[in-house]
Amino acid sequence: MTAHRVRAAEELLERTDLAVDRIAAEVGFVNAATLRLHFARARGVSPQQYRRTFALDPEPQRVAG
Repeated sequence: MTAHRVRAAEELLERTDLAVDRIAAEVGFVNAATLRLHFARARGVSPQQYRRTFALDPEPQRVAG
């Protein structure tokens, strides 16, 4: 279950500019701290560090809401 949430967070980090707090809620984590903990354990980097690898993408999708 956690692995699925981390993967969903990964996709949102890659494709949107949503805040990590919002991503945590969207994928089912209690809060951003919990997402950060599980994400770092699974991927070896923080969500923000992971997102920076996609920073060169000129037009991330913006999600309304």
